[in-house]
Amino acid sequence: MIHILVVEDERAIVDLIRLNLEMSGYDSDYALDGEEAIRKIDHSAYDLILLDIMLPKIDGFELMNYIRFLDVPVIFLTAKSDVKDRVAGLKLGAQDYLTKPFEIVELLARVETVLRRYRKIGQIYRLFDIELDMLAHTVKKSGSGIDLTMKEYSILLLFLQNPGTALYRETIYERVWGGSYLGDSRTVDLHVQRLRKKIGWEERIVAVYKVGYRLDI
Repeated sequence: MIHILVVEDERAIVDLIRLNLEMSGYDSDYALDGEEAIRKIDHSAYDLILLDIMLPKIDGFELMNYIRFLDVPVIFLTAKSDVKDRVAGLKLGAQDYLTKPFEIVELLARVETVLRRYRKIGQIYRLFDIELDMLAHTVKKSGSGIDLTMKEYSILLLFLQNPGTALYRETIYERVWGGSYLGDSRTVDLHVQRLRKKIGWEERIVAVYKVGYRLDI
C-alpha cells in the first residue's frame, strides 16, 4: 500500500487530508513539526511527503534540504503563494506546489500524478465489478467490455479517483469539459445518469443535494 507522510502543524487540516487519503486507498502518517517529521522519515519508508512550509522548530524549506537526498517525492502545501516561494520550493526538489486554501479533489489528483510519475502506482483502477485501464483506455464490468463515450469515461475516472467524496457539479464539469460551469446546465446530470445506467451503478453513484454526486464505497 502507498504510504504518505503529511507534515502540517494545523491538526484540522491534517485530519481532513488523512481522511481523504485513506478513503482513496492510501495509508498515511503525520508530523506536526519539522523535528517530528525528521524522526519519522528516519524510521519509516514513505512513498510521498505532503509538506507545509511554515512549520514549528524546522520549517519546510530546511526540511526539504534534508529530504532532497532521499528518493521520496514531495508536494508543498502552503499559504505562501509568492512566485519566489514557489520557485524556491521547486528548486529544492519538490515535485509540486499547492497553495492554501485548496480543493481536496485537486490535492488527490496531484498526489496521483506525482505517484504515477514516480511509478509508485499503476494505471488500472478496480472497484466493485468495474475495471478501468488508463493505458488501454478500456472499461470492463465483471470482465466484459463496456462502450463509453469520452465524457462518460472521464466522469467514471473522476469518480474512481475520488471514491466516497462528494463532487460538485462545477468540479465535474470543469475537470471533464474544461470550461466554466453554467449553473442551469443539465449536461453533467444527463451524462452521469447515462453512465450509471451503462455500468449498473444506479445505487452506487448517488446524488448529493445542492452539491453534485458521490461514488459510495
